[in-house]
Amino acid sequence: MKMSKLFSTYKLKGITLKNRIVMSPMCMYSSKEKDGKVNEFHRFHYTSRAMGQAGLIILESTAINPQGRISELDLGIWKDDHIAGLTTIVDAVHKFNSKIGIQLAHAGRKADVEGPIFAPSSIPYKDTMKTPEEMSNEDIKTTIEEFKEGAKRSKEAGFDVIELHGAHGYLINAFLSPLSNKRTDEYGGTRENRYRFLREILDEIITVWSGPLFVRISASEYHPEGNKMDDFIYFAKQMKEQGVDLIDCSSGAVVPAKIEVFPGYQVPLAEKIKELAKIDTGAVGLITYASQAEEILKNQRADLVFLARELLRDPYWPLRAAIELGESIEGPKSYEKAWSEVLPKGLNRVSEKWYPGKESLIQR
Repeated sequence: MKMSKLFSTYKLKGITLKNRIVMSPMCMYSSKEKDGKVNEFHRFHYTSRAMGQAGLIILESTAINPQGRISELDLGIWKDDHIAGLTTIVDAVHKFNSKIGIQLAHAGRKADVEGPIFAPSSIPYKDTMKTPEEMSNEDIKTTIEEFKEGAKRSKEAGFDVIELHGAHGYLINAFLSPLSNKRTDEYGGTRENRYRFLREILDEIITVWSGPLFVRISASEYHPEGNKMDDFIYFAKQMKEQGVDLIDCSSGAVVPAKIEVFPGYQVPLAEKIKELAKIDTGAVGLITYASQAEEILKNQRADLVFLARELLRDPYWPLRAAIELGESIEGPKSYEKAWSEVLPKGLNRVSEKWYPGKESLIQR
């Protein structure tokens, strides 16, 4: 019987994750033809993490229009031609019994593409970057429709989860923050008005998408004039009321800032929002050891753990985490002999090469 929280199932809106390990969306800048289409790299990259047994894999920031790309090498979902390639990734991940999500995004003033870029206000992210055009109300309506169309294509491609990128200073985040939103109309000023853009996106998406819905936010802006935790609690409560299932709690990158980074540094943000907004949260940020992930979940500080660079370093992290926690999970059959050397019955064979500083694993 499984005793760890990390390898317990997680159910929401008709799907079940086999464990609580999520591959966090990370930009890969690998659509080499600059057309937003999937290529072999993407198929191998995401499928290998499914082979490694992550419960949920979320694709990198995927642009809902060409001018909304962080770079011209980003994946896209702004036209029907993108669906076929995305479907190949979905099908491959499903073969290994993992679920897959897509992060729908618009980079806003942080887009690095040819031609005009757009934001709630005509303020560049920093002096060395392009100054965006302030969006008209018509631009806003068009963009909301593009998010809706992206959700429709995501459904057609077979994704299990949609996450909206409302963090890191990109377009949705730029509307939410008083640091980047200086509008004087119904989309700026009060936090109710600053939330309006996200509210209208969610209203449209739920007309075409009934599956699990996440939103990633920057739950600290590291600036005295930015949103405070009280604002994020307000936003989270509004999202919950609109049908969002989980808040993915990252931080920063709204404006340039110096951030003190240490293991689990963003976990308290997920914990606070979970406690005060009464909504499920995902914790992300320098989570590297199974025992660390287990502590977060066991102490109810978050409901899912999102791993980023650790899964770049080791696509098979979930298999090693299972060993550390004394679990038995099924990985690729062809690899069984390799893993049998470090399964619980043979823990005395675990070496420093596998678990630096983890002497406690030697005897269990």
